Amino acid sequence: MSYYFTKTLDVSFDEAIARVTEELKKEGFGILTDIDVKETLKKKLDVDFQKYRILGACNPPFAYKSLQAEDKIGLMLPCNVVVQEISDGKIEVVAVDPVASMQAIENPKLRDIAEQVQVKLKKVIDNL
Repeated sequence: MSYYFTKTLDVSFDEAIARVTEELKKEGFGILTDIDVKETLKKKLDVDFQKYRILGACNPPFAYKSLQAEDKIGLMLPCNVVVQEISDGKIEVVAVDPVASMQAIENPKLRDIAEQVQVKLKKVIDNL
């Protein structure tokens, strides 16, 4: 089983971020964190890296259900979506598969929640 969903886009990096953010919003997700890996690596290590951002997406109702089912689940939240420039004009968007990431946790209540979130994240990627 793969642990992610992916799609490659022929748009600018900024356009990809905007489209991902909009599609996430349509599925009830907000962006809790936005980590600019390129900027961080330049600042901390003085190395050059491709455009690469990690968006921490959260769907509050599902996050709440997950926390009620498993109080340590915060270790696995939020759902990460990576947007990276793989070449000029080619942007890859990758979203975590929550079903794959929840396999490590032996809690059947989480399986149903993860499957519902999986459908939503897959739809986000498919609609880009």
